[in-house]
Amino acid sequence: MKRLMLVYNPRSSRFKDVEREVLAKARHLKGWMLGKFEVSDTDVDDNARRLARVLRDGDLVVAAGGDGTATIALNGIMKSGYPEIRFSVLGFGNFNDMARSFGKPTLDQILSSKQAQKAYPLECKIDDQHFRYGMCYFTIGMFAEACAVFDFPEVRKKLRHKRKKSVFFSVLELAKWWREHRKDQFLPPLKVNKKHHENISDYVAINSTSMAKVMHSAKWFLKSRTFRSTVGNLTSLCGLSRIVIPSILTGVPGDNTAQSTIILDKPAKIMFQAEGEYKKMPVTEKIEITKSPRPVWIITK
Repeated sequence: MKRLMLVYNPRSSRFKDVEREVLAKARHLKGWMLGKFEVSDTDVDDNARRLARVLRDGDLVVAAGGDGTATIALNGIMKSGYPEIRFSVLGFGNFNDMARSFGKPTLDQILSSKQAQKAYPLECKIDDQHFRYGMCYFTIGMFAEACAVFDFPEVRKKLRHKRKKSVFFSVLELAKWWREHRKDQFLPPLKVNKKHHENISDYVAINSTSMAKVMHSAKWFLKSRTFRSTVGNLTSLCGLSRIVIPSILTGVPGDNTAQSTIILDKPAKIMFQAEGEYKKMPVTEKIEITKSPRPVWIITK
């Protein structure tokens, strides 16, 4: 019998919707063995390791939640090493970049699909050690630091009641945070693919059709090698405009590349973020962003 593994976070702002629209419906499915994985209140890496241990080859893994839940599911699949797992996402978050990139399929469409396609997530290594996979994007620096605002208790409480206005509210909270922290230093001097940068706050690698819902790109995740990367100083209005305005109107600016090698002038603790999940990590010398040579099979609309 085919096995459906649902991945969800019972503490998410839209868990009631997940319970009503996904879990309740899945309990009555015929022809499927149902598995459920509850995201615990630890971190992405711990949850991904635990999920990898319960997966089986041939599973259909469906993340029902925001991009953080989807990232846990992706990393769990990649850590499992099984080549025939299929993956899709039902978006119940603030931005839902992964679900949007997959075409926002419904549960019925996912279950009835007989086709899947290869997707190649980004892989981030720190000092030659694997750190994390990200399907949509990685950001390093200020943008990654700003994501912490969504874990403030008062912000999470308000997000539970905003629903359709959540994107506007999220952007407003980010703007408040930017105003308070724009004079902070987020990245030390560094080289990106041998080009030296003294005054940048952010590095961005994008692999999907959207980032934070309002910034656009292309389906780089369907390509086995190429993604787009850019650097900028988002601490100034001018620098912010150079990246954000083109990203909204035409697409994230930058270079098409197969690898970004970032060499720090000195060791530092730096914030990394993939699909809204952030973590501050010590970096001695080097950060590498590449495509994973091993794909994951995804179901899209």
